[in-house]
Amino acid sequence: MASTRRTFLKSASGAVAMAATLGEPRRAAAEEGGSGGGPGAGAQPSAGKGTAAGPARGLTICNLQRGGQLSLGARTKAGVLDVAAASHSLRIAAPLTTDDAVRGRDLDGLRQLLAAGDRVKKFVVAESEASFGPAITAPEKIVMMGFNYRKHCLEVKLPIPTSPVFFNKYNNTLLGCGGTIRLPTKVAKNFDYEAELVVVIGRTARDVSEAEALSYVWGYATGNDFSARDLQFKTTQFMLGKSCDGFAPLGPWIVSADQVADPQQLSIECRVNGEVRQSSNTNDMIFSCAQLVAYASQHMTLRPGDIIFTGTPEGVIQGKPEAQRVWLKAGDRLSTEIQGLGELTFTLA
Repeated sequence: MASTRRTFLKSASGAVAMAATLGEPRRAAAEEGGSGGGPGAGAQPSAGKGTAAGPARGLTICNLQRGGQLSLGARTKAGVLDVAAASHSLRIAAPLTTDDAVRGRDLDGLRQLLAAGDRVKKFVVAESEASFGPAITAPEKIVMMGFNYRKHCLEVKLPIPTSPVFFNKYNNTLLGCGGTIRLPTKVAKNFDYEAELVVVIGRTARDVSEAEALSYVWGYATGNDFSARDLQFKTTQFMLGKSCDGFAPLGPWIVSADQVADPQQLSIECRVNGEVRQSSNTNDMIFSCAQLVAYASQHMTLRPGDIIFTGTPEGVIQGKPEAQRVWLKAGDRLSTEIQGLGELTFTLA
């Protein structure tokens, strides 16, 4: 996947506004999730592996960025379809962003556009030319998981946790593929990477069982839990070291869950300036994606668009002996890649 994405297809002006008008009538009914609500709404299979929530099957979506605005993109064999521009041209109501799609708004229209062939050809841009926003922009909750890989716990010399270690980030941390993190060097110096698999919730979930948990997942994405370690460990609370602007790069894609045969069998890698720093597999997780969704739902209601970062494997800078820690700096280029989910790139400034 190309790591330089600077230009984007020029499309009809006013496309986003027109698409918003077309899509508005259906929004209220779909607000609680793509499959029509929470537990018990619609006959969902008990999911063990890779079950997509609701009708979101076979979709790989992103947020495209153009002129400070975001619009839904859908990956096709020919490139990335600018859904808003195609929606405006063909007058077919469709989701405006990934947030809309994950919440189930106008998915039928999206499928019509994807099947429109030559009629939408002019609204397709090559992936190498696309400019991406965060893969999701308005989650109610960003749930973070700490110390969830066995080898990572060993490298930082911590015991294997007996229950999930949750903390949180905020929407200001979200950053798109190809974006830049402006390091808060006035308050921190010890910057570190954390490659992570991200779960995107697709249905309202409360008190769900582990056996059914994955049926509430819309899809999966590539993420990086960027961290300022000196802020993270300054107090007993992780928040400041995790929540600076841009500290949650996410994307470029959300891949619907049916396309991921088993989220616990995915290779995961992080590179800094081309050098491999983390190389592992999600099978080293202590708590599986299903366990994390079920556990979180016992304590809070998960809603469509909420995301769960599932922890990082070994290889972080913090895990090295103190004398060998060379912290990240302005000018560094980072790449995070997860099998089948795509490559997330960003730079530091």
